[in-house]
Amino acid sequence: MSKPMRELTPSVRMKFRRNFRAFTRGVMPMRNTRVVVAMSGGVDSSVAAALLVEQGYEVIGITMCFNFSDGSRKSPPCCSPQAIEDARRVAHKLGIKHYVLNLQKALQEKVIVEFCAEYLAGRTPNPCVRCNQFIKFGELLKKAISLDARYLATGHYAKIGVKRQGSRGKEVFFLEKAKDQFKDQSYFLYRLNQNQLKHTLFPLGYYTKTEVRELARKFNFAVAEKPGSQEICFLPGNDYHKFLKNYTGKEFSPGSVINREGEVLGEHKGIALYTIGQREGLGIAWRHPLYITKIDARKNTITVGAKEEAFQKEFLVKDVHFTGSMPKKKIAASVKIRYNHREVRAVLLPVKNKIMVRLNEPQFAVTPGQSAVFYQGDEVLGGGIIERVIW
Repeated sequence: MSKPMRELTPSVRMKFRRNFRAFTRGVMPMRNTRVVVAMSGGVDSSVAAALLVEQGYEVIGITMCFNFSDGSRKSPPCCSPQAIEDARRVAHKLGIKHYVLNLQKALQEKVIVEFCAEYLAGRTPNPCVRCNQFIKFGELLKKAISLDARYLATGHYAKIGVKRQGSRGKEVFFLEKAKDQFKDQSYFLYRLNQNQLKHTLFPLGYYTKTEVRELARKFNFAVAEKPGSQEICFLPGNDYHKFLKNYTGKEFSPGSVINREGEVLGEHKGIALYTIGQREGLGIAWRHPLYITKIDARKNTITVGAKEEAFQKEFLVKDVHFTGSMPKKKIAASVKIRYNHREVRAVLLPVKNKIMVRLNEPQFAVTPGQSAVFYQGDEVLGGGIIERVIW
């Protein structure tokens, strides 16, 4: 037992063991089963590593570093020297190896290029979804496997379950919401495939954020009170306007702001600087508040209207991914149109390789580029990218 674990009370260690069988799908690890933990230097990944050490895994900590700069003087919050040092100290306290892995090229090719292209096309992307798919559970998982690790573990708040299907009892893995519904991050993970889920552990799925911080205090981790980041990891100051200008070197083209009738009400500064549902920053004095309801990159126009005009019920989803098979006929599900948005009951209708979503009630600011994620109860069915709203 590691020194930090010896500091815990027997009742807390008992809770570890109960939750452990859950997040490992009820399978006890062979002695010294190797697992790589993505350690960001934050409280969540630190506690995830500690839980795995307690259960006898051979844990290796890896901190991803991107050495990325958009040309500004500000440093992005990802892989800062302080974050790397925090992760190293936790690894030392746990008695595990710790390495830093440079994934600059992968981040740029798989996340940042698409991030900029989407904004320039008038859409609003969610880079965390692609980062999970291609970086954490793509490149980092490949690295873990190359180190003869059976699993990659992260500090995400989510669960992985397993079903047995067919006469031979084939294992099928699926994603579920975390115990902590306020911290649940299954929305960002919906694109993970069967191989990725099979080789992934989410130790925090059975804990609340409050419990995780309390565990970090009991472990006497220096990061126990460290605040969680609310920023996109590669954006200094979370200022995507400045990032787009510095990274792309493009000058944004102004264009017309119109209403639904086509009447010109003003001028915008470039469609990349706006998003659906936005009210502030339009610079238009009107008899009632105006909200962006549509962005047309081809015509370089932004359409605005009253708030009720920004509510929609139907939209088309592309780049669809289901954990199981793609449905062949319409199904009922709950849908999230963005992270931290409440789920809405809906009908999903397959349309060739896309999904038409019909919400039971209109929602504000259905935004092209964002992910729509489909749920049945706590289980994540899949999701995709909102392509366009059906007017």
